Amino acid sequence: MSTRPTHGMVLAAGLGLRMRPITLTIPKPLVAVAGRTMLDRALDHLGAAEVGHLVVNTHWLPHCIEAHLAGRPNISLSPETELLETGGGVARALPLLGEAPFYVVNSDIIWTDGAVSALTRLAQAWDDARMDALLLLVPTARAVGYDGPGDFFIDANGVPWRRRGQEVAPTLFSGVQILHPRLFGGCPSGKFSLNVLYDRALEDGRLFGLLHDGRWYHVGTPEALPAVEAALIEQEPE
Repeated sequence: MSTRPTHGMVLAAGLGLRMRPITLTIPKPLVAVAGRTMLDRALDHLGAAEVGHLVVNTHWLPHCIEAHLAGRPNISLSPETELLETGGGVARALPLLGEAPFYVVNSDIIWTDGAVSALTRLAQAWDDARMDALLLLVPTARAVGYDGPGDFFIDANGVPWRRRGQEVAPTLFSGVQILHPRLFGGCPSGKFSLNVLYDRALEDGRLFGLLHDGRWYHVGTPEALPAVEAALIEQEPE
């Protein structure tokens, strides 16, 4: 039985090194793409999914994010004096995220939904008895601005496995997911990547994937911005 998460976290602490010089003075999540910041886009998705309790972690230029969020209700900040990476950042924020499954969304990616929102589809697919993590996976054919080798293969039951060596996988991780707090049992202290926990869940048969049916946009460098903006404007005309 699926349950819609009531808590969510937006990962906004990264340095955005590949987006420099823009990110020398502004955090990457606050970079505007087609008129809206990437952070606002993530928060709007979570708001539309009726997520009532939100956590945003900060590290690089945290005062900018704090000021930007001042007008938004129900947001707790999780400041990191030392950058904790994805896993460490979520682990630090666990006391703010409750005891039930919660969304985690990267703030430096953009996605658009199909007929049903991706967050709703994740909630509908969640099976608490079987899952510790459910990742939204993007078919590389739906990824705008991405030309990498992909991340995962996935079978008809939603069971993923990682590509190896020089393999080219048909899907990539979108940066959108549902995680259960139990995934973090015995996790490393300090900074670590969520990949550590994905691999453990994979070995235990408790990592699953769901294929995204909308678009996904990779904004990796300043040079990529115009192409992504053009694609977004074409898909989302004013």
